[in-house]
Amino acid sequence: MNHGKPCIILGVTGGIAVYKAADLCSKLTHQGYDVHVVMTEHAIRLISERIFFTLSGNPVLTDLFSIPEGKPEHVRLAEIADLLVVAPCTANFIGKFANGIADDALTTTAITHRGAVLLAPAMNTNMWDAPALQANLATLRSRGIHFIGPEKGILACGTEGIGRMSEPADILKKIMEILP
Repeated sequence: MNHGKPCIILGVTGGIAVYKAADLCSKLTHQGYDVHVVMTEHAIRLISERIFFTLSGNPVLTDLFSIPEGKPEHVRLAEIADLLVVAPCTANFIGKFANGIADDALTTTAITHRGAVLLAPAMNTNMWDAPALQANLATLRSRGIHFIGPEKGILACGTEGIGRMSEPADILKKIMEILP
């Protein structure tokens, strides 16, 4: 683990709540955390990695093939991080993580990481209620994975229900409870 200020990997997946991830990144950096962002391909289609580079002050990992000299970046990050936070956390990521599928930079980093994990789900109510997703959540909970949300409210699709990502300030509070 990192012996300086706490190190957090912020995993950003391709949900519409991705705009909240930028706010969370900013809040974490202002609290003194060393934030390293790992984005999925779908997240990059919704928001630029340049935003997270600027907010975190660290390079953003977007794929497994941009490997610097030495140890692969996903392994290095997984080893130094005190906490992995995925926000927004899609049903796709939850399914992959629960079933050990590591096919991109974020899932590979997540499976390599041995520290605490906090997921902030964000998705349509029907996705949240799906039996397959609920089974994956149960699997992750049994492994000690922490969750915050989702919340009830108006969703991106215009319907009201459970599925909104928790607010960045609430996620920050949860992070501060998890980290010593």
